Amino acid sequence: MSPTATAPERLGCDTSDMLHIHGLFRRAFVDAPVLVRGVAEGDTDRRDVVLEHVREIADGLHRHHHGEDLLLWDALEERAPACALHVGLMRSQHAAVGELLHRLREVLPAWARTASAEDRETVACVLDEIRALLLVHLGQEEDRILPTASSVLSQREWDQLAEHGMSSIPKRRLLVQLGWILDSIPVTERAGWLRANLPAPARALWWAVGRRQFAAHRARVYGGVLA
Repeated sequence: MSPTATAPERLGCDTSDMLHIHGLFRRAFVDAPVLVRGVAEGDTDRRDVVLEHVREIADGLHRHHHGEDLLLWDALEERAPACALHVGLMRSQHAAVGELLHRLREVLPAWARTASAEDRETVACVLDEIRALLLVHLGQEEDRILPTASSVLSQREWDQLAEHGMSSIPKRRLLVQLGWILDSIPVTERAGWLRANLPAPARALWWAVGRRQFAAHRARVYGGVLA
């Protein structure tokens, strides 16, 4: 090997971080229709809080799926042709979720204007549809995609998914997003997750600032509607 040559990347990666992201989206979209239906007709203050949360989780799901569309599917089809049918299913499910997210963006403004029970229920029904499809999709991705990805992608390639997702989150929202991830992880596992995934300065920032910031945000979003 010449002095300037580099060794090929070692294939194989740890995909377990995706389970935590999926846990976040499962909880967010199971709870979202309940939160929406819990807003009293005409309660514009509560409506605005829930509306902001719904928009944020919808944007987060779109960002997550866009990263997979951009970085994951082509590589899997090229390196694991036997996985092509599963990748095709993932692509079609992403397209269907994308259509529902577009529909959600179309119906949110009416509720934002009126705070009516009718417009509230329209939003909740679209969220019901997203939840139903998303729960199927996430389970199938875990069963049919993650095992293959763990064997045919390098750790650097896999980590690009998280980097892509984080790069478009406003800095002021990073601690809140971290809080939602931790909220989906069992309490006894959170400290270990932080040690494994964040450098010491970021962990210190979470314990000093982020934990309280997220607790206040979570209480505001849930507003006594759900635990």
